[in-house]
Amino acid sequence: MNDIARQLNESIQAENPHVLELLSELGKELYFPKGILTQSAEAAKKAFRFNATIGIATEQGSPMYLPVIHETLASYDPKDIYPYAPPAGKSELRKIWREKMLAENPSLAGKTFGNPIVTNALTHGLSVAADMFMNPGDPLICPDKLWGNYNLIFGLRRKAKLVTFPFYNANGTLNVAGMRETLLAQKDHGKAVLLLNFPNNPTGYTPDEAEANAIVTAIQEVAESGLNLVVLSDDAYFGLFYEDSIQESLFARLANIHPRVLAVKLDGATKEDFVWGFRVGFITFAAESQIVLAALESKALGIMRGTISSGPHPSQTFVLHALQSPEFKTQRQAKCATIKRRANKVKQLLAKTKYHTVWDYYPFNSGYFMCLKLKRVNAEQLRLHLLVQYGVGVIALGNTDIRVAFSCVEEHELDELFELIYRGIQDLEHAQNLEQAQEL
Repeated sequence: MNDIARQLNESIQAENPHVLELLSELGKELYFPKGILTQSAEAAKKAFRFNATIGIATEQGSPMYLPVIHETLASYDPKDIYPYAPPAGKSELRKIWREKMLAENPSLAGKTFGNPIVTNALTHGLSVAADMFMNPGDPLICPDKLWGNYNLIFGLRRKAKLVTFPFYNANGTLNVAGMRETLLAQKDHGKAVLLLNFPNNPTGYTPDEAEANAIVTAIQEVAESGLNLVVLSDDAYFGLFYEDSIQESLFARLANIHPRVLAVKLDGATKEDFVWGFRVGFITFAAESQIVLAALESKALGIMRGTISSGPHPSQTFVLHALQSPEFKTQRQAKCATIKRRANKVKQLLAKTKYHTVWDYYPFNSGYFMCLKLKRVNAEQLRLHLLVQYGVGVIALGNTDIRVAFSCVEEHELDELFELIYRGIQDLEHAQNLEQAQEL
């Protein structure tokens, strides 16, 4: 093991041994090397004559660039676009994102958590967490209503054992008891990773105040039982809250609640700020010890250096520019209001009596999506029929569930969308009835 990694582990052990127990074998070996980047950073501060350290080209004291590229980016200083971004991301962006987190998550007041580290969007942040905390066979606990990419990130890449619990209980509310029991069942393993995604993809649900409090209490009880727990908050759709849900991340409430609980926040500008192609995300750790936070950051940066080296600089600059603009909040609120109106319109449409015979729908109050639960036809058959017959695209999940992204359908077109889904179901049922009649 590298000496730097050993020193990081020793510092974590001295501050909170439970965090060291949560690290994967790879996580224990990770460190940020004192190599080219460290030497270049030192030179950037002290080399007043020549700085011949890092692999970029310059001319006349500025990064070299092609005019054919810069003509579309002329409003930006070349130094904010063309050089490598630091492995942890632009320091100004990290600072302003942290300030944003504090402003939008009141429960973070007085809590100890690190500076957000810039990732290549949220998927990359999840992958960093998987590398740091998952050994083959470690249980990943998540609801059965989940984003399919978790299987690739944690299951295929890190060989985690995915253990799910029903997202909703029999009353149609969040199944906190099922989560608690599933976690307690992992006690003999000693550690588990709990992955919570709110607003949820695919259902579009975020817990209300009572459910959020119950989740925190359950996690505290699990920790008291002796289970070490990493809780990953996948906040991809953060801020898109429409009704009676909590208005902050569970990360804020879980930070620092118990020495055995390590809260980690995964978020980003990607969906929050409608810049999907920019690929700017963040990973943030919460721990009461600044020494532990520094060690975890160093290990995360070791993954950065060993995979992408650093994230794209231009998109970080674009996001930073937006966050610094006095118009940012107003413009973002306007876009969120547009999606909220679409969500409300969907609920109005779903109240139609004729729809009750062919589907139920799962509770939703936030995010981009909602899910139909089909009563009489197969979800994949319906998906294909809608695509071929009506040119309508939806996502089939299992045998009964259809995910509808109302975020990408104009409000005045939602009525037609659900009418076509209803018509598609009627088509399939008619075909089934004909088949049965022919067999008789």
